[in-house]
Amino acid sequence: MTTAILPMFPLEMVAFPGEPLNLHVFEDRYQQLLQDCESGGITFGIPTYINNSLAYGTEMEVTQVVKRYPSGAADIICKGLRVFKLINFYNTLGERLYAGGEVTFIEERQESTSSLKIRFITLLADFYDELDMKTPEINENTIRSFTFAHKMGLTLEQEYELLKISSENNRLQYLIEHLEIALPTLKSVNRTKRLIALNGHFKNFDPLDFDDYTTQ
Repeated sequence: MTTAILPMFPLEMVAFPGEPLNLHVFEDRYQQLLQDCESGGITFGIPTYINNSLAYGTEMEVTQVVKRYPSGAADIICKGLRVFKLINFYNTLGERLYAGGEVTFIEERQESTSSLKIRFITLLADFYDELDMKTPEINENTIRSFTFAHKMGLTLEQEYELLKISSENNRLQYLIEHLEIALPTLKSVNRTKRLIALNGHFKNFDPLDFDDYTTQ
């Protein structure tokens, strides 16, 4: 496994590889981190703060500084690169103001995912349809398990579990199982809403045909 020392930007959220992330940088230590990223072309890590601990996170790169403020704060866009496991955490990285950590990058398994992708895409489309939301554009060739992970109603704990899975097949299966559980519940709620909406309205029932009915 590959190891490295990364500056750290802990957050109570999950950042996924391949995902763009907007950040507002305002603390002095993170202003310094941004300067180092720009001048040295370095990356940094966002470890997820969960259950009062830091263990897994994602390596990030700064792709754009959208706006700078007189105070030194900035609005930036980052992109997730690789998942890492945190080995050691340092409150300050050498003489820098920001934290740092020694990490091991999680190796991604190479495997075929076509059949799982099709199942996932079908369920995802049904999910958005039940929410009465426009289904986002889906490219079967480029979609990954991480692509819509933030847009499926996962809890922080579920997102974190997904991040720790090193197999794309297993991640897709995890999301498929989530949708297979969520969809029936969502459909039941929508049916209940439709029934409530009918309350008080005139209903047109088809008359029953009793011609062939006999009593026992």
